[in-house]
Amino acid sequence: MSHETSHTNTRPTPALAVVGVRGGWSSELLADKAAEACGGPRLLIELERVSLDLATGRAMYEGHDLSRCKGLLLKKLGPDYSPGLLDRLEMLRFLEGRGVRMFSSPRAIMGLLDRLSCTTTLALEGIPMPPTTVTEDVAAAQAAVEAYGEAILKPLFSTKARGMCLLRPGPGLRQQLEQYHGAQGFFYIQKTIPLGESDLGVVFLGGRYLTTYARCRQPGAWNTTTASGGKYAPFDPPQDIIDLAWKAQNLFGLDFTCVDVALTDDGPKIFEVSAFGGFRGILEARGIDAAALYADYAARRIHA
Repeated sequence: MSHETSHTNTRPTPALAVVGVRGGWSSELLADKAAEACGGPRLLIELERVSLDLATGRAMYEGHDLSRCKGLLLKKLGPDYSPGLLDRLEMLRFLEGRGVRMFSSPRAIMGLLDRLSCTTTLALEGIPMPPTTVTEDVAAAQAAVEAYGEAILKPLFSTKARGMCLLRPGPGLRQQLEQYHGAQGFFYIQKTIPLGESDLGVVFLGGRYLTTYARCRQPGAWNTTTASGGKYAPFDPPQDIIDLAWKAQNLFGLDFTCVDVALTDDGPKIFEVSAFGGFRGILEARGIDAAALYADYAARRIHA
């Protein structure tokens, strides 16, 4: 259900639009589903091309005044994770304050974009995670890797294991850490834990459990991402796993998310709560069109 704006230089603005990346599979899919849920028109917004006028409250994108949308589904803030995405969230927070419904709220997403912010929230609430050291000191980082025996060095802003590297004690470790420090400045070091052959994505929509899928790693790979050859498979977790994942995601108040869970000999461990969640694993492993469910969920709320 589209509605015309009162401005002569604007185009018809959809009731529900999607913030994402053009050409991105999940962004394009969600834009299709949002248009279907509300009867069109279809609009996929790339935030780097939005101009926000704080005095008038208008947010212009390709002739559309986004302040006249009833709701925005936030799928991606840009092609890469970086601190600059926090500024884009501030633009969306302004629109939210002016009455545009956001799925999920920018305030909720702000607590998840920075890996350390997410980890801090989880740790303060006693959520079990792999042993983790954070520091800006090279010597302390080296000591942590040596104490762990093997560790993953993770950028504070990344997704799908991008920029992560495996560290082991040895003669080249100090130089590796110094080079990383020069480029990144901050160390987030997490002890590797025995994963078996897979880890889990536990999915929630509107705070309610939707489904779970497994990410199965290729032989010899240290992570389960599809970029490293990982494959999706169905998985039915016991209730205690669902309850733990629910507790973790409930700390952030997201409309749609996936909680990454590792099953270890010491019990389940939470890696992270996703700011946006993903659709492909749910579709391939479970045959569930999560994008359609999410769009319908948002459409019901903006028209309630």
